[in-house]
Amino acid sequence: MLKVKAHEIFRCDAGWRIFSFLKITTQDGIIGWSEFNESFGSPGLAGVIEALMPNVIGMDPMDIEMVNAVLATKSTQSRGGVVRQAIAAIENALLDIKGKALGVPVYQLFGGKLRDRIPVYWSHCGSYRMRNPDIVGTDPVRTYDDMTKVGEEVRKRGFTACKTNIAMEVDGKLRAYRPGFVVGKGFPERNWDAFIARSAARTVEAFRKGVGPDVGIMLDTNFHFRTEGFRRIAEAVGPYDLTWLELDVHDPKSIALLRRDAPCPIASGETLLERRDFKPYLEAYAFDTAIVDVIWNGFSESLKIASMADVYEVNVAPHNFYGHLASVISAHFCAAIPNFRIMETDIDSVPWRDEIVTNAPVIENGDFLLPKGPGWGMDVNEAALKKYPPKNYVVTQ
Repeated sequence: MLKVKAHEIFRCDAGWRIFSFLKITTQDGIIGWSEFNESFGSPGLAGVIEALMPNVIGMDPMDIEMVNAVLATKSTQSRGGVVRQAIAAIENALLDIKGKALGVPVYQLFGGKLRDRIPVYWSHCGSYRMRNPDIVGTDPVRTYDDMTKVGEEVRKRGFTACKTNIAMEVDGKLRAYRPGFVVGKGFPERNWDAFIARSAARTVEAFRKGVGPDVGIMLDTNFHFRTEGFRRIAEAVGPYDLTWLELDVHDPKSIALLRRDAPCPIASGETLLERRDFKPYLEAYAFDTAIVDVIWNGFSESLKIASMADVYEVNVAPHNFYGHLASVISAHFCAAIPNFRIMETDIDSVPWRDEIVTNAPVIENGDFLLPKGPGWGMDVNEAALKKYPPKNYVVTQ
């Protein structure tokens, strides 16, 4: 019988954030990896993982549901939040071990794959180049015309969709509108006004000029408005044929009202945790597309969320703005479910993102090619991580 022997947490610099990884080792030397994220919105997550791992030492990594049951019991009074994310990180690393021990990819543990090629959309398109051009090593995005050029790049590189964020022209230069993250104008009221709505429309219009009529565009507005504001933004961007307007509201009936009246599809759910969180949203018919974070929820819980969404005729798309290992974990999820919509991935990132994994993902004509190796089909390069120690940072994601 396999037994969990030890664990270790690794971090490295990711420019404006940190990439974090959990390594779990069995007594036979099998290593499982997962990626988690605490540098944006999940303070203390590594500490929660450290607190929960003693319960896992000595357990059989093949018994994933038993491990999950034990950890759920140990944290029953603090369900969700960083506790769920910690359990997810542990589960995802154990699944890597189980796949390697059996010599099969993780998706084979859950009925096999339905697809080898995973359609992806280019996330934070133009946004990172607007906020962090020196880090991602690209020409900066300073104007709406620059956004159009990025849209042309999306189309030429074969992507079928991209997602961006609201950019406002202030003093002749584009700036991100992000009051939901305590950044500048609009905090804490999160009110809308005509200029903000017009800026949202100009942002989408610029991309539509670049990508043409056949490439999908998503606009992610996060927590930046309240219900009234989201309604007005939806009206402003309605003429540009969005694939979806993405937003975060912790009241399912509010999103259901928006979905009923909006001139574009609505996607939401990226901050929801476990089936219990998703249940009232699905019952309210709040989603056109349900966004599921596989890194936060854990692989098996995410599959259960997708199955529940399927009952309500809702397709799901993973929330995935992390590093390469998280992308591979999300790709296994996309391969294993029938009600898959499209996968999020960041194309712009720090130049060493490829270096810190054993084999960088391949994206071909807008499709993420599913790895075939055992476990996740990707390991972390510990030596490379040490070359890029984490730095002090201010959250700007």
